[in-house]
Amino acid sequence: MEAITGYASHALPIATALVGAWLLVTVVRYVRADKGTRVSMRQAVRVRWGWVRLARMAGLTVTDKTPTLLAQITAQKDGAAPAPRVLTPKIKVRPDQYGVIVRARTLPQVGLEEYQKSARFLADAWRCTRVSVLPDGPGRVVIRGVRSDPLTTPTEHRPTGRPPGDLTRWELGVDEYAARVCVSLANVPGVTVAGVPGAGKTSGVNKFVCDFAPSPSVQIATADGKVSRASEGDYADLVKRMFAFCGDDLDEANALFKRLVELRKRRSATIRDVLGVKNMWHVGPSPEWPLTVLIIDEAHTFFREYKGSDAETKRLAALTAENARLVEDLVKKGRSVGILVILISQKTTGDAIPTFIRDVCPIGLSFAQKTVEAAVAALGEDIRNWPDASPVTLQDPAYVGVAVMAMQGRPGYTRIRTPYVSDTDAARIAEDTSHLTADPDLCLDALLRTTGRTATLLPSPSLAK
Repeated sequence: MEAITGYASHALPIATALVGAWLLVTVVRYVRADKGTRVSMRQAVRVRWGWVRLARMAGLTVTDKTPTLLAQITAQKDGAAPAPRVLTPKIKVRPDQYGVIVRARTLPQVGLEEYQKSARFLADAWRCTRVSVLPDGPGRVVIRGVRSDPLTTPTEHRPTGRPPGDLTRWELGVDEYAARVCVSLANVPGVTVAGVPGAGKTSGVNKFVCDFAPSPSVQIATADGKVSRASEGDYADLVKRMFAFCGDDLDEANALFKRLVELRKRRSATIRDVLGVKNMWHVGPSPEWPLTVLIIDEAHTFFREYKGSDAETKRLAALTAENARLVEDLVKKGRSVGILVILISQKTTGDAIPTFIRDVCPIGLSFAQKTVEAAVAALGEDIRNWPDASPVTLQDPAYVGVAVMAMQGRPGYTRIRTPYVSDTDAARIAEDTSHLTADPDLCLDALLRTTGRTATLLPSPSLAK
């Protein structure tokens, strides 16, 4: 007993110190958090304290009539049977800027479907604008409750200037439940981006450039149909990190597209001998064989049909027809050799981007649209079955920067808040990474010399910025 008393005299101060340290850490976290996270931290406390009662009212409990082993041992032979137990799923709650993330256990007769049916009751009880329930592994679910709408909360992205850890991941932003949305670029030949002017198309692509610019394994070329010179348009701050740029001049654009098609042919002819694989994505991009990205902004400028009988109109019509053929070559044959085409247009209807190009691109994003027809052109016929997710509903100024896309593994369509990248940050990244800019043709020439091989095709013509 003396030993036990001695341990108890030490245990009380230790327990007090531990509780005090926990309270101190909690207070520090609360003080350092932003305003939204503080509200969520208070919300998390209410969720924890009220969970047992709420779970019973929402039908998320189960009655266990089988007594525990201890109850069976201590039960009197002629006494009353042990009372049934009401089992409540255990939860863990984590707050963030937008609301709470609750991870819960499942029970017999209380599984994923029961949680999903109770989502609207949980939203009301937790004072959330919406609640989603998704599986989180065997016997677990994750409940996401957002108090403020992430889609109407503008966000900014400040590029770090560090190379991305995974060149196959394109981080787009957050969805309507504030979950990060990423798409895989591996084996993707093309991306289409649509939306009315000022909806956020170019800003979303700027983030792509700023995130991938610090990697020497990515090289970028741009054809911008809105301007005549780079200094006039949205890419003025980023052009230093591009190995080629052209404006709305159809002849210059045609030369750029030819240059990249020749690169595609040279890569196709040498990839097996140089890389030892048929598909570049089996080994990934490298500085010697970089992922080559072609951005075509206001793509309709380069593909439109010219009608007329005069010589100049016929020449322009021939140029745009050839442009379509060249870009089709890149989209249909460039995937395995590491060429990605991003096509941006206000509407991705067949007259803006030929369907034989548009329909081959597996990733399609649409910012705000004015008509259902434009939304269907950008996202496919199935968007008619999901009117709540249609980009037609994004015309409010609060939704500038919000895009819609179909995500693999998710039913329907996902709405995504893309962050804004300031011109100052874009200029900083381009300046700091300009030394990484390299012509993919010259990279291939150097790689061929290193391996002692030669390309069977003539080198493609160069195009000055």
